[in-house]
Amino acid sequence: MQIARTMIALAALALSAQARAQLSPTTEKKVLTLAGAQKVTAAMLAEAKRLNTTGVVAVVDDGGNLMALERIDGTFAAGSRISTGKARTAALFKKPTRAFEEIIGKGRTAMVALEDFTPLQGGIPLSVDGQIVGAVGVSGAASAQQDEELALAAAAALNPGSAPRSEAPVTYFPSEKVAAAFAKGAPLYEVDGYKIHASHRTGAGKVEVHTRDTDIIHVLKGRATLVTGGKAIGWQPTEPDEIRGASIEGGESRVHHSR
Repeated sequence: MQIARTMIALAALALSAQARAQLSPTTEKKVLTLAGAQKVTAAMLAEAKRLNTTGVVAVVDDGGNLMALERIDGTFAAGSRISTGKARTAALFKKPTRAFEEIIGKGRTAMVALEDFTPLQGGIPLSVDGQIVGAVGVSGAASAQQDEELALAAAAALNPGSAPRSEAPVTYFPSEKVAAAFAKGAPLYEVDGYKIHASHRTGAGKVEVHTRDTDIIHVLKGRATLVTGGKAIGWQPTEPDEIRGASIEGGESRVHHSR
């Protein structure tokens, strides 16, 4: 009986302490310092340099207030505003911004009506000891996926192991869809800042200069001559980072055969 009464007393004390904690008007919280924000931006700049890419990194506190902003030379000016919006969205909603981009992409378009909301991949919350202390946003890298990768690298610098991992899904293209894209010369996959375009040629085409794209040429049947390098003659821009020309002066020719 004495043991039972002691256990009841201990339980009552535990409940009393829990009740006091719930009624307490204040609580301890972690706060992101300027030094911490600068550590995050420095990590992003180092990773961008390693990858030889551009970008803007913004760090905000847990209230979405801007603390640090760095823009790599050559990055488009609007990236500053976009990266700040991504960081603010990740901080206020306490989730990576890619989650909101996917939700909207699946049909919940009403979310775009939210005020001060940037549902674009590249915003990551900053967490210390389980508490959200702010967020980092990145814009202007080579792709939306790279925006997020740079943001993850930046977040990991503040508290290694606490940053959320990128969980990008595997994208699978059935053979029928690939064949149809090549037959029509249509995009196979396209999101903000990244696309896979399938096209085919049965004869000579115009000279193409891509400043940010990578071309993969595969000869399926017959004989083809591929000329790389040289100088484009009669060229003109057709869209951002895209140039077309009438012919090539110089360059290196490669002849490919396929049965």
